[in-house]
Amino acid sequence: MKFITTFFYLLIFTFTLFAQKTDEVLATANGQKFTSKDLTPIVSETFENLPKTIAETRKALLEQQISDILLETEVNARKLTIEKLIETDVTNKVPAPTDKEIQTIYDANRAEIGSKTLAAVRPQIVAFLKREAEEKALPEYLSNLKVKYKVALGRDVNAPNLKPFDTLAMVNGKPILVENFEAKIKVRLYDIEVNIYDRVRESLEQAVYSALVSAEAKSQNIEASDLIAREITDKMREFSDEERGQLENALRDRLFKKYNAKFLLKEPAPIVQNVSTDNQPFQGKQNAPVTVVMFTDFQCPACSAVHPVLKKVLAEYGDKIRFVVRDFPLTNIHENAFRAALAANAANAQGKFFEYADLLYKNQTALDVASLKKYAADLGLNQKQFDLDLTSEKFAADVRKDLADGKIYGITGTPTIYVNGVKVRTLSAESFRNAVEKALKKVVRSQKSESSIIGFSTGYWLLTTDY
Repeated sequence: MKFITTFFYLLIFTFTLFAQKTDEVLATANGQKFTSKDLTPIVSETFENLPKTIAETRKALLEQQISDILLETEVNARKLTIEKLIETDVTNKVPAPTDKEIQTIYDANRAEIGSKTLAAVRPQIVAFLKREAEEKALPEYLSNLKVKYKVALGRDVNAPNLKPFDTLAMVNGKPILVENFEAKIKVRLYDIEVNIYDRVRESLEQAVYSALVSAEAKSQNIEASDLIAREITDKMREFSDEERGQLENALRDRLFKKYNAKFLLKEPAPIVQNVSTDNQPFQGKQNAPVTVVMFTDFQCPACSAVHPVLKKVLAEYGDKIRFVVRDFPLTNIHENAFRAALAANAANAQGKFFEYADLLYKNQTALDVASLKKYAADLGLNQKQFDLDLTSEKFAADVRKDLADGKIYGITGTPTIYVNGVKVRTLSAESFRNAVEKALKKVVRSQKSESSIIGFSTGYWLLTTDY
């Protein structure tokens, strides 16, 4: 069954990659047809270039997968970490920038630097030049590894009629099969396609809305600006962006319904992932029909802002929701994030995870060890046990496991939220409600159905929205 499912996915992908048409009707309303030519110029170009974008991305992802295997092979052979390998073979071999190079950068950026002396900004310039040199040295290093481990390319990654067991490349005598490659890149490709879809849908709706405003104004023998003033501006009382948005959406919905607007834009089918929730802190009933998983970084301002919004929405659904939290500390930009995750795990061991998490979100500027211990004391936790758990290798391994799983799921930033395995694309109360409602409806449908779903593909499906 795995073979059939994968092969079906490949057929869908091939169709979407080469079947895009610039004159495709994306929407209809009031007898008018809307195509990519009705989108804003930038969005139209992005939409029409989607097949090319996907093809180039697939090539880049194959190259990245080859590089990852090469580095992993070299690491295992020399019994080093990736970080130590790069430091030894790349970073330490990059020569320090010369005074002339530093002066050149300083002179070229005088407008941005302002009155600061060369001595004052020299460390930043040196760091910039070294980083630039390292980025240039890494491809050369990888090229040498390709020779060492005998990399040979197989079938073109964008060739039509690829089969699951076709070989895309050989690395150190081991093949990269189409089946495995597709499984690893599907989330990345989906993110690209769905982000473009969102931009196109927004531009398309605006084009239809503008046309219908003009049509409605003409039917009333008034100017379009007068219609907008009557239906939106004159009704405003608070004069806030939110109020204006609500009034505009109401007018948009009325016009879409009156003029029978239909959106035929092909939306990428959502990827449902098996997001593990084993041994993770949660609120709600264990067997709730909908599971919401939030990957968070306790030093991330966006996580702090989204968390209360999400919790408020989930509270509306009572026992229908199980809310699970997993760690994804962005250690490259948040120096205290990993330690805060350890502290939250230590609090969880004493049954106070969510209370402790709230304190972390509210005090993101104070996540040093002393502060973390103080928050534990404020909650009345066993201080001695908390202090021990704060340095526990077991909890550190748990956090690293969350990070590793998150990377497999395609997570690149926080917060990332899944509702029954489907990633929520927009982090707003409305999006959270929509995601939960969709999940609940799907559960009801599956309960009524006698058949079960045994495969899933990430091709396009035709979305028709009637108003």
